[in-house]
Amino acid sequence: MSKLYSPVQIGAIRLDHRIVQAPLTRLRSDQPGDVPGAMMVKYYAQRASKGGLQIAEATPVSVQGRGYLGAPGIYSDAQVAGWRKVVDAVHAKGGVIVLQLWHVGRQSHVSMTGGVAPLAPSAVPVEDLVFTRDGWIKASPNRALEVAEIKEIVEQFRQGAIRAKAAGFDGVEIHGANGYLIDQFLQDGSNKRTDSYGGSIENRTRFLLEVTEAVTSVWSGDRVGVRLGPSGTFGSMSDSNPDGLFGYAAQQLNRFGLAYLHLIEPRIDGSKLRADGLPPVAAHQLRRVFKGPIIAAGGFERDSAEAIVDTGDADLVAFGRHFAANPDLVQRLRRNLPLNPHDRDTFYGGGERGYTDYQFLAETAVIA
Repeated sequence: MSKLYSPVQIGAIRLDHRIVQAPLTRLRSDQPGDVPGAMMVKYYAQRASKGGLQIAEATPVSVQGRGYLGAPGIYSDAQVAGWRKVVDAVHAKGGVIVLQLWHVGRQSHVSMTGGVAPLAPSAVPVEDLVFTRDGWIKASPNRALEVAEIKEIVEQFRQGAIRAKAAGFDGVEIHGANGYLIDQFLQDGSNKRTDSYGGSIENRTRFLLEVTEAVTSVWSGDRVGVRLGPSGTFGSMSDSNPDGLFGYAAQQLNRFGLAYLHLIEPRIDGSKLRADGLPPVAAHQLRRVFKGPIIAAGGFERDSAEAIVDTGDADLVAFGRHFAANPDLVQRLRRNLPLNPHDRDTFYGGGERGYTDYQFLAETAVIA
């Protein structure tokens, strides 16, 4: 049997298998206030498995870090209380859950940020859409951060880590991918700064490392993960030397003794698989650099997930769309049983439909 179904140790966390629920933005928090509610509790509890890891959806660390209406936050007491109910439900089923800390940077709109311009390393226009009360609309013009403001955002990540601990999570993940703020600092297509946070690869990596240092001052490094998207293009992203950049970033992250490095394969653009059929190259390349466990994500099916773990390029595999449509995905993969098809139209926002109403195996058998 594939190692995908075998136990693994990631930092301080022991897991019974290597099938991970990816952090999926579903935009179902209670409004106003971006508070995790009963629907989210049900959703995460449905997908929890004994000894299985769930990475909770991207969660802004401040009001200015918001970009998508309905995403839950981690900057208020009410949000902490809501997340506590989610965590308790997952733990009741023997599951493990970590919170992904997020700041969208320029990927936002003034209606989401309290009326201020979205923040970025540099004032580079972006054409991407964000989700607001008026639906999907173009992001507002952004402005470059002052150095003092960068320090303030680092502190917001630290406070988010403190609140995640108060909510009872088993750890946290830093979101450094998908064209959001940390990724915007990393890649030179979005970072045009000439100070200590721009120019060289070392300077552009500084913000990521400062955030990681702040978060690991709250949690021990062995309960912290970092997510990167090497060569990712979502969010109008680009870099002139992605291999050098992400190789350096992965090497520098070794000093924190992280629980894992979570890599989005470049064959994924947002939530969609690119048409060029790229193999999973990011995990293969960075395995030679990063000394800890690696989670691979992006377009995996059962066979390809087993293969990347069995060959050793990754230690775990994160599933997104299949976990959205299959609350009992772990059981289905183990038994090589058919999967429910996902409904992309219900990914973002809405109610129970396409969120908590997908059938379990036992229900499928009764209907059949």
